[in-house]
Amino acid sequence: MLAYHDLLGTLAPCVITNADDAVVWEMESFGFLAGVRPATVHPGLWRLSRRAVRHGLFQVCEGIYQVRGFDVSNMTFVESDRGVIVIDPLTSTETAAAALRLYRRHRGERAVVAVVHTHSHGSHGGGVLGVVDAESTVPIIAPTRFLNTLARNVSTAPAVQRRGAYCSGAALAHGPRGKVDIEEAADPVVAATHLLAPTLEITDTGMDEEIDGIRMIFQLVPGTEWPAEMNVFFPCARALFMADQVGQSMYDLVPLRGGPARDARMRSRGIAEAIELFADDIDVVFAAHHWPSSGRAEALAFLRDHRDMYAYLHDQTVRRLNQGYTGIEIAEELRLSPRLRAQPHTAGRSGSLNHNVKAISQHYLGWYDGNPAHLWLHPPRAQAARYVALLGGVEAVVGKAREFAAAGDLRFAAELGSHAVFADPDHAAARATLASVFERLGNGAECASWRNCYLSGAAELRYGRGSPARRPGVAPALGITQLFDTIASTIDGPRAWSQQLSIRWVFTDSAEIYHMELSNGALIHHPATRPRPADLEVTLTKPGLLVLLDTGSLDHLQTAGDTAVWSRLLALTDAADPDFPIVTP
Repeated sequence: MLAYHDLLGTLAPCVITNADDAVVWEMESFGFLAGVRPATVHPGLWRLSRRAVRHGLFQVCEGIYQVRGFDVSNMTFVESDRGVIVIDPLTSTETAAAALRLYRRHRGERAVVAVVHTHSHGSHGGGVLGVVDAESTVPIIAPTRFLNTLARNVSTAPAVQRRGAYCSGAALAHGPRGKVDIEEAADPVVAATHLLAPTLEITDTGMDEEIDGIRMIFQLVPGTEWPAEMNVFFPCARALFMADQVGQSMYDLVPLRGGPARDARMRSRGIAEAIELFADDIDVVFAAHHWPSSGRAEALAFLRDHRDMYAYLHDQTVRRLNQGYTGIEIAEELRLSPRLRAQPHTAGRSGSLNHNVKAISQHYLGWYDGNPAHLWLHPPRAQAARYVALLGGVEAVVGKAREFAAAGDLRFAAELGSHAVFADPDHAAARATLASVFERLGNGAECASWRNCYLSGAAELRYGRGSPARRPGVAPALGITQLFDTIASTIDGPRAWSQQLSIRWVFTDSAEIYHMELSNGALIHHPATRPRPADLEVTLTKPGLLVLLDTGSLDHLQTAGDTAVWSRLLALTDAADPDFPIVTP
């Protein structure tokens, strides 16, 4: 176990700020983890957090180093003949730049000769401008379809970020009664987040590239953690980088912040393929989170455990689904084998077995469990009003919630308390009772995201909302279609039902023409293959489109036709709510 070994140095105090001297990342507030575990934190989560909070520059093996604890993920440095290759440059410009400075302080002023993005999660590449300039000509290496899958980070960003604030405990104080992990997401800060488009796409498993004397063999693992993802083997160091495929905990198969269910079978097969491809040549396995597994026997056992765990979860869930059980029912009774349960790296601390089983069910069968009584349920507030009326009013429901909580049935107490709050959001006793139940559930949760969700719900009930969302700066890396998608998803459909308009977009830098029209409340846009009439023609470049989306003004662009069309379109858009309620209606 290498969580504490091979530390070369760190930043003391570990506080990273931006140009305005605002704190972007800090680890000083996690100092409490050096103490004795309190009763308010699950023992397993406490152990993982104590190890994960260890920060600084670590040596993985000869020529490979990682900065850990400067962000939610690790940044990896692979030393080449004349410089260094950077893998997954963290979430923000500031944290990535701080990691690079720390590396150079201990390993010398090596130039960055390439950047590798293993997948398009913002926490694995949003800091790219902290290690290279936007105009840099160094190779930016990523798996095929990297940009296509990036849109998943953008389309539902406000909803995912708001829900993600719960999973990360963004509104929670760091401490034994609040946030104890750094795994889910950084606190909301004024960090600079960007992505650069890849210049070298990896299209096939086994693709072999040499950059500045370093040979890299790539393995594509799409559909595992992310639709476009890859692992990297370094023959010179006998080291296998497994991106987000494995870690010192079970990972989640569907993020609680929101997203498509991940394929447990594909994850297991990707790990199995990695073993098949590289088993004879590896001495160390390391990844984008946590610490490495070193020594061939330990590294292979580590990979096999993860391979078997995800395969078992998949196959046993599917077996029970085919016997008529629902995901919720299966999650209550499914257990890993005694040997897998005994391994610390298969425990459900980053993800959880319970919600992973439900994710597998969702992956195959969707939201509907097959029972017609559940096909057309009332929405939460209407449902709450009916249950509260049935039980004799809010006071009676609160009393029953307290009874079930006192008896130890916190799950049903939470359900009753939630009905009471949705029926009467201003009822002080209902809010306090539900908050107390959430706090007890959070204190007992082994999975970090479960703890954060429960405690964040309690904080919203006690203190109100207030978790400002991070704004992703990934627009420059998006394609034109994806940029237009960001407009389409803000159209207020009912207000646009009776409106019709069309715009012709002529891009001089890419020689592309796009046709856009508003039809039946939907904003349709696509590359134009033939001349079509339009109410407005706009001639521009992609950078010009970025400015237009930022300012809303056509003044800097060449236009022909009715410019009021653009104003009409903007008037039909509807702003997202970055702070919508979650545990209240």
